[in-house]
Amino acid sequence: MELQNAMAIAVSGLKAQGTRMRVVSENIANANTTGATPDELPYRRKTITFRNELDRAAGIDKVEIDRIRKDYSPLGRRYEPNHPAANNQGYVLTPNVSTLVEMTDMREAQRSYEANLSMIEMSRGMVTSTVDLLRR
Repeated sequence: MELQNAMAIAVSGLKAQGTRMRVVSENIANANTTGATPDELPYRRKTITFRNELDRAAGIDKVEIDRIRKDYSPLGRRYEPNHPAANNQGYVLTPNVSTLVEMTDMREAQRSYEANLSMIEMSRGMVTSTVDLLRR
């Protein structure tokens, strides 16, 4: 039963980190997405937060997505007077996405995902070994 609980915890971690990678991928994909007109705002970076969720039936804490929301930190500006989204002074608002930060987040999410996957594989191997011992 303890191995099943360990696997359930790791699966919840896999789901959470998978969602985190999706959010980071969306941020990277839209790092240069500006508005089409001077009045339209560019893409805003999204952030994800997690929370502990008690699974009362199993008596374990799992990780769940708390929320995904927009980051309202300041937008960038770039001088590009010929751009359709340029204002009267020739500046275009740019997304508040730093690809360096996003790539770091992606790497961290990937490592966490891999750690959870390793935990599942290890638990599965232990269950298989136990079943093999019981067959003898």
